[in-house]
Order: sequence, then structure tokens, then C-alpha cells
Amino acid sequence: MGARGARGARRVIVDCALYEDGVRRPGTIELADALESCRHDGRAFVWIGLHEPDEAEFDAVRDEFRLHELAIEDAVVAHQRPKLEVYGDHVFVVLKTVEYRDPDEVIDVGEILMFVAREFIVTVRHGRPSPLSEVRGRLEARPELLKLGPSAVFHAIVDRIVDDYEPAVLGVENDIQEVEAQVFTDDRTSNPTERIFRLEREVLQFQRAVVPLATPLDRLARGQFDAVHDDLHSYFRDVHDHLLRVSSQIDTQRQLLSSALQAYLAQVSVRQNDDMRRIAAWAAILAVPTALAGIYGMNFEHMPELRWQYGYPLVIAVMATICSLLYRRLRRAGWL
Repeated sequence: MGARGARGARRVIVDCALYEDGVRRPGTIELADALESCRHDGRAFVWIGLHEPDEAEFDAVRDEFRLHELAIEDAVVAHQRPKLEVYGDHVFVVLKTVEYRDPDEVIDVGEILMFVAREFIVTVRHGRPSPLSEVRGRLEARPELLKLGPSAVFHAIVDRIVDDYEPAVLGVENDIQEVEAQVFTDDRTSNPTERIFRLEREVLQFQRAVVPLATPLDRLARGQFDAVHDDLHSYFRDVHDHLLRVSSQIDTQRQLLSSALQAYLAQVSVRQNDDMRRIAAWAAILAVPTALAGIYGMNFEHMPELRWQYGYPLVIAVMATICSLLYRRLRRAGWL
């Protein structure tokens, strides 16, 4: 590996650590020496963490660990769907990280891509959610797990990512409850349509990040990969169950949002019908004085009532009586 490649790697490598018997070797380790140290000691492995490398910066890691070029392209470009692929002696995994920003009602989606083999694990992180420093710290406090090798790191990262889905689910659920309250309010100035569509878009993005991960986790729980230690299959099964619960919750949220939109549109339709009935009812009431006034406003010469002493008060009384009867009738019918 050339000096230029090493310098490029150091710019994006967050941490490079060698673990022997579950304990981190003190000090720092050079990338060029990492894999060689593992091969000399079968109980050791290396964990390299990178953050948003470009292709040139990733060259050093690729050359050192002989990673497959197709997986390298996915790791650098990112924006991949969750998946698990096998390239020779290592497994390539794409995971979506999620963080819900409640004030903006936006789901931030990032990616963590991993190359997992028996001697190493390389993690590549894109985006802001789910930094791995906390995962590394928790693992280093449990050497009995780290003794299981890179697959223990693999499980811890997957478990952390799936755990981070839960706060996002709760955040979306709270907003859906607010939308439901807004839908069934008596305030006619409230229009939750735009908010419902925005939440539906975020939930759909959330679903795309979560649901495709179910198949890879199921394969890991069944123990289909040599790179994963046998003792970790039950751990992956637990994570898979957690993911299925989250997937079910997300699906329910999409249905709730769809139902809320339908309920709001039905309410709008009912309110429009009520308004039209009220307008029609008042139009019927006003039609009576309008008709009588129109008749007596024709100014024909031979209209006997025009010169009658009680004509005016009688017509007013007839108008009032008919309008009152119509009002009472329409009121009983629920039109007013």
C-alpha cells in the first residue's frame, strides 16, 4: 500500500482497533499492519470504522482487505436498500439508520455498511444518525462477547440500529394521535390534509428502511453464514423478532394515516352537505316573500288587493306565517 493511500485512509478512519481474546490492544494500530496481526494470531480480529469515504479514500482499505469491487461501489455511493450479500470469505451488509426529528416531523435516514469476515469487520457510516462510538464502548466492556469475533460486533451494530427504530416509531405515533385529534375537532379552520400527506411520506420512507432488513436477519438467525459465530444465532433471532414488531407498527401507522385522511374527507363531505341543506332551506324560506313581493310588484292596474285597506298587513302576516311554518318544519328535519 502506497503512502498516498495510507494518508487517504487516515482521513476517513474514525477508529482502527485490534482485539485479542476480547480485549482491545492498547495504543493505535496502522492499517497496513492490522490484517497481518490477525493472521498471526487466530484469536484476534480488527475493527475499522470509516465515515463517508469517497472512492479514492477507500482504496487503502479495499487493497488491504481485498474487498469485492461491487461491494466497494455500494459502500462509497451509499443510497442502497437494506441487503445482505456474500463475496467470497466475507459478508457485505447494508443497514438503514433512522432518527425522527419531532419538531419538523421528518425522518432522517442514514446508512451503515459492513464487511464482515472471520478476521475483520469494516464499518462504513453515511449520514448523521446512529454513531457507533457508543456501541464500541459497550462491547469493549464485555470481552466475553468480543471473544466471539467480528460477528459479535456485527450483532451489536444491528441490535443498536433496530433499537433506534423504536423512538422513531413512538415519535410518529404521537404525531398520528395529534392528527387524529385535529381531524375530529369542531374547528372548521383546521385542515390536516397536508400534515397527513407529509407524515405518510415519512412513514413510507421509514418502511422502506426497515422492512427489507427482515429477510437478511432471518437468514442470520438460521445460521447460513460461516462468518457468523454459532453462539450468536439466537441473538440475531431476537433482533429479527424486534424488527418484525417494528415493521408491524409501521404498517399500522400507514393504515391509521390513511383512515384519518378518509375520515377527514368524509367529514368535509358531510359539512358541505350540511351547508348545502342550510342554503337550500333558507332559499326556500326566502322564496315565499320574494314570490309575494314579485306578484304585488308587477303594477298591473286591475289588482283588487292593491286598494284594499288591510291588504298590506295581511300580505305581511301571510309572509310571516308561511316563513315561520317553513322554518319550524325545516328545523325539525335537521336542515337548520
